[in-house]
Amino acid sequence: MQYIDDSLKGKRILITGGAGFIGSNLALYFQKHHKDAEVVVLDSFRSETKFSNGNLKSLGHFKNLLDFKGEVIVGDITDKEDLARLEKRKFDYIFHQAAISDTTVMNQEAILRANVNAYKDLLDLCVRSNASMIYASSAGVYGNSPAPNSIGSGEIPENVYGFSKLMMDNLTMKYLKNFPLLNIVGLRYFNVYGENEVYKGKTASMILQLGLQALKSKKVRLFKMGEQKRDFVYIQDVIAANVKAIHAKKSGIYNVGSGKARSYNDIIQCLKTNLGDFEVEYIENPYKFFQTHTEANIVLTKKFLDYEPRFSLEVGIKNYLSQIKAIHNANLWEEVLGN
Repeated sequence: MQYIDDSLKGKRILITGGAGFIGSNLALYFQKHHKDAEVVVLDSFRSETKFSNGNLKSLGHFKNLLDFKGEVIVGDITDKEDLARLEKRKFDYIFHQAAISDTTVMNQEAILRANVNAYKDLLDLCVRSNASMIYASSAGVYGNSPAPNSIGSGEIPENVYGFSKLMMDNLTMKYLKNFPLLNIVGLRYFNVYGENEVYKGKTASMILQLGLQALKSKKVRLFKMGEQKRDFVYIQDVIAANVKAIHAKKSGIYNVGSGKARSYNDIIQCLKTNLGDFEVEYIENPYKFFQTHTEANIVLTKKFLDYEPRFSLEVGIKNYLSQIKAIHNANLWEEVLGN
């Protein structure tokens, strides 16, 4: 479904992290609905390099772009030469999705270099080329602050990933003050799930992880007692927010979620409704920084982006299940669940 009817004819669009989950969905959206726009994907793509936790450093995968007909550039946002190549292209819009997004990575230097320093370099590029910036922030900035979560309140991240996103948001406000004509929109994603996330591996959504566990073993595992609440938002709503940000009434930071907190047990019920019964085992939570309750206050997002989430948890999961089953049938479940 097309979320705006304004033409992007002749515009140049760059999507960093465009071979990843959200980036590839954006690329395919623009290709389908704005055929006269020039869409370029930048991604470092998957390699064999891993963090100390065993997870892959780069999650971009060529299979997410099999239907993409535009230009693909292999590049790293932390590489000055790669950034210099981008500047020559004179992009009109930059959708910045590239980041180290694994919340279990403890290498603070690596995360801050990739997420904060590289973002500042891209902002400087926008200043020089008068490009609009729409970038991925995160609900991780709120840590375990009481929900509902509102912009400017309770921004106390529990891990370095959330801290890096808060620093990006702070940079945004500084640049908007110094360059008032610059268009920058930061989107604080809550728990995004949906098509094209399988290659995120162990960092994929709990909806995908639980769905695959149920299909594979007829048994799933949850942290006790499954009543932790999150704001789960379907990928199509996230794409809508990004596209609507092109014509934001006001630059700034906005929450992107469903606006409703749902429990992990709610996910179980949705899966059982569609897949049949299976066993649930409740286990201890080993993570000290686990968020127990998130819920996006989207009043400002509705007002300034005309954003309105369209997919409930029940509808989103139902839509997603055909791909979850396909992932299981193709034995791709190992990408997410391991051996």
